[in-house]
Amino acid sequence: MVELALPKNSQVTEGKVWPKPADAKNVREYRIYRWSPDDGANPRIDTFYIDVDDCGPMVLDGLLYIKNNIDPTLTLRRSCREGICGSCAMNIDGTNTLACTKGMEEIDGTVKVYPLPHLPVVKDLVPDLSNFYAQHRSIEPWLKTVSPPPAKEWKQSHEDRQKLDGLYECILCACCSASCRARCLRTRRRLMISAMRGAPQAGPSMSSGRTVASKRSASTPARSASSRRVVPL
Repeated sequence: MVELALPKNSQVTEGKVWPKPADAKNVREYRIYRWSPDDGANPRIDTFYIDVDDCGPMVLDGLLYIKNNIDPTLTLRRSCREGICGSCAMNIDGTNTLACTKGMEEIDGTVKVYPLPHLPVVKDLVPDLSNFYAQHRSIEPWLKTVSPPPAKEWKQSHEDRQKLDGLYECILCACCSASCRARCLRTRRRLMISAMRGAPQAGPSMSSGRTVASKRSASTPARSASSRRVVPL
């Protein structure tokens, strides 16, 4: 089950079933969440068929095949295609993951694609990450110093560098935070998972007087949220 932030008083309906590619011998079915704020219609689940022999192996390849060859109105985020930028985070086969690193062969049967759950939807597979970024920014997860800058450069030992392990690897894809059903996702009063992970109480010493700063409070007003619907996969 996926709990989506849907427009108020809306229900997810069955959408359009697109025809299978002509002369395709290896076909894969995609069921994709669709919603646009422009037409006033209910969210729907459209069904597409892709020619696997004319497509890359990842779920993102299938989505781009659909956008380029079947329905150019399909809206999604993507950038690096290497699992680095976090842009293509979405719910695939019931799990929050990156479409560029999720292989179609890892999924049995129909490929079911939804936007990240528990977040407002901008359009189709694009979630609104405004609150996510605001919470992350609120803890100020960057290096600060009270010591005067050196004449040439900050020097860092191997030992000091190792102290950062586990603190900087997050790519801000929001997969972990969107997995949480807690109210922290729908308000800026409580920090979500990724923001807490980026706010250590006491950071490693990089050189004399340098620390990783943290700011735990986020006392900005609550942000209104859309109604929620539990959508079966």
